[in-house]
Amino acid sequence: MAKITRIKARQVLDSHDNPLVEAGVTLDDGTFARAVVPDDSAADRIVAYAKLPLDFKDYEAFDLGCGVSQAVEYINKITGPALVEKNPTEQAAIDNFMVEQLDGTPGVNAILAVSLAVCKGGATVNKIPLYKHIANLASKSKLVLPVPAFMVIDGGSHAGNKPAMQEFMILPVGASSFKEAMTMGVEVHHHLKAVIMKKYGQAATSVHDIGGFIKENEEGLELLKTAIENAVYTDEVVIGMVVAASDFYLLDNTYDMNFKEKIPGYALETVYKSFVIDYGIVLIEDPFDPNDLEQYARMTYEIGEHVQIVGGDLLGTKLVRTCNALLLKVDQIGSITESIEAVKMSKVAGWGVMVDCSTLGIGETEDAFIADLFVGLAMGRSKRTRRWSRKNSAMTSSRSCRPLSLERRPRSIPEEAKLGHQRKPVPVV
Repeated sequence: MAKITRIKARQVLDSHDNPLVEAGVTLDDGTFARAVVPDDSAADRIVAYAKLPLDFKDYEAFDLGCGVSQAVEYINKITGPALVEKNPTEQAAIDNFMVEQLDGTPGVNAILAVSLAVCKGGATVNKIPLYKHIANLASKSKLVLPVPAFMVIDGGSHAGNKPAMQEFMILPVGASSFKEAMTMGVEVHHHLKAVIMKKYGQAATSVHDIGGFIKENEEGLELLKTAIENAVYTDEVVIGMVVAASDFYLLDNTYDMNFKEKIPGYALETVYKSFVIDYGIVLIEDPFDPNDLEQYARMTYEIGEHVQIVGGDLLGTKLVRTCNALLLKVDQIGSITESIEAVKMSKVAGWGVMVDCSTLGIGETEDAFIADLFVGLAMGRSKRTRRWSRKNSAMTSSRSCRPLSLERRPRSIPEEAKLGHQRKPVPVV
């Protein structure tokens, strides 16, 4: 039986110069495994960082006080010594020990870095690929690759520009393999660049630092529709969107869609329905503010059979059943074991599951753990597969997995669901 002999952490940087926690686990057989997790950017960083006790907040460090040196010190002085002699293959026991028995654990990044490194070590001990080890931990006998979601148009807080909605993505649901899905996504992305260049010139093809072209909502959707047609993937590639509605939600319970016109929630739902009808949208993430539960429940009730309503910010703050899909953010959950349980609960409830590939860093790192995670847990979709290391890792995993877990284009929305705000009342669960 292998045993942990040493755990050492340090502060490293991603490609955007954001500080990360790297944890390295050494075993008595000489095995060494390491993992990198973020003190993430924007709202995600606030979620993890806010969990630090005041004396663990690294105000003196770089990156506006969001350094991770105190979390690193905690791992080196407390977590590491406490886990010496433990079996790295007993993932649940180690994760539960860190969460429940180590007093004063400084937030998600300190737990998660060790959890991921231990998981890698366990896979090495068992002499199996990491994704198979994760599948075994989750009692998954069938490995199914997800549909990759390519983020191609940016807006909202990501781009700092006029369109309120944050991202538009393409999903190659008609592909028969992960390799074919990647080919479709790449081709549509290049066709989109060509369409934009032809209409607006070379300068208009600038992209945001997370990969997407910057265009307005309807304009972007029209360009994307044309790109899909030009790539001859009209029946194979569909569109999804990340709204991040909390970014333009106002205190009077209205939404400022273009930063000058306020509309109520039911009017915003009508906008979404028009996108579904006109552009075949199959997935909408965070369509309303997390506090607008009634509107969430109403839209899920009316079009949830045909469109995945994904709870990202919603499920990061509340345990509710007002959507029908989970956006798995490992850095907010805190450990591999808890992530596995979240996916199991979602599947039992009949929900879809989508993993956020940027959950382990907005910037690029050498760590492709998230690719093994979404393969091992047989996720339905992977979001933001623009990270080169994660794309290539998933391509490698595809050689020994079944074809993609595909969800075809949904049936047309029934006429009664296309109506404006004259709807049946829906209870908020």
